[in-house]
Amino acid sequence: MRAIKLSKPGGLDNLKPAAIEIAEPQCGEVRIRNHASSLNFHDYVVALGLIATDDGRIPMSDGAGVVEAVGAGVTEFKPGDKVISCFFPHWADGRANSLAKVSGVPGDNVDGFAAETVTMAASAFTLMPADYTFEQAATLPCAALTAWRALMVEARVKPGDTVLVQGSGGVSVFALQFAKAAGCHVIATSSSNDKLERLRALGADQLINYRECENWGDKVLEITAGGGADVIVEVGGSGTLPQSVRAVAMGGHISMIGVLTGFQGDVPTAELFQKNAVISGITVGSRSHQQDMVNAININGIKPVIDRSFDLEQLADAFRLQESQQHFGKICITV
Repeated sequence: MRAIKLSKPGGLDNLKPAAIEIAEPQCGEVRIRNHASSLNFHDYVVALGLIATDDGRIPMSDGAGVVEAVGAGVTEFKPGDKVISCFFPHWADGRANSLAKVSGVPGDNVDGFAAETVTMAASAFTLMPADYTFEQAATLPCAALTAWRALMVEARVKPGDTVLVQGSGGVSVFALQFAKAAGCHVIATSSSNDKLERLRALGADQLINYRECENWGDKVLEITAGGGADVIVEVGGSGTLPQSVRAVAMGGHISMIGVLTGFQGDVPTAELFQKNAVISGITVGSRSHQQDMVNAININGIKPVIDRSFDLEQLADAFRLQESQQHFGKICITV
């Protein structure tokens, strides 16, 4: 069966096609015929070799496919079921209160979904939304679940809340969609006026070009008549966090998701505690969170925004598009 393997020391030119054997499912396992994957920033960092992996690792954390065979003791799935992967296969529910729960990430700690066939524990999968294509479903396990947990689990958004999303990557677009489905007012930021108009078409109520408005935290306060944003989906990191603190409402919530602008930086702590605001670190979510998200999608019909799809052998080219930051929404891989 076809796969892509990453050889050390990493780098996009070290993503090479390979043939792999089909692994039969053992007790508690399922084997799926994988049909799609999608790119996340985490996958990109792995591909560059910035996260240490075994030589010959099969990358990609997200997968969507059909169950082909089940091992002894598996009752939740049967051949023919359409499933998606879990980013944290060992985090069933509850809080992320142990390293064990956040280990075993596909494409990182173990072989992932840049392959035609994958055999893993049944607990590493959930059913995918009923009317999704495999490509649509493959966008969910990392980006969508991160947005879901940020808004629904940690911030507990309610109708009428003001939510700020940053940029037009996968997490931010899903956050916009989930927030609008929950009846929230959404402010979106981007450096591109063209992308801002696309965010408007998805339901964003107010738009801010952060290149034209460097102190966009003040702009958020102006838009909200001084109230600020109840929830901020923070994907930038150190470069944007001070503006997020400025923009957040009294008693508001900043869901800290990404570090696209840097790993360390100053935090305006006085303003943060004066506002009685909360910053929550978000690393995707649990299997239970994913099941709740899929149930919500089945009810409200949200569809992912996919910029472009590549064949499995074009994985490096897909990462180069991601690297260019020219995409809008998710980039998919057809397996």
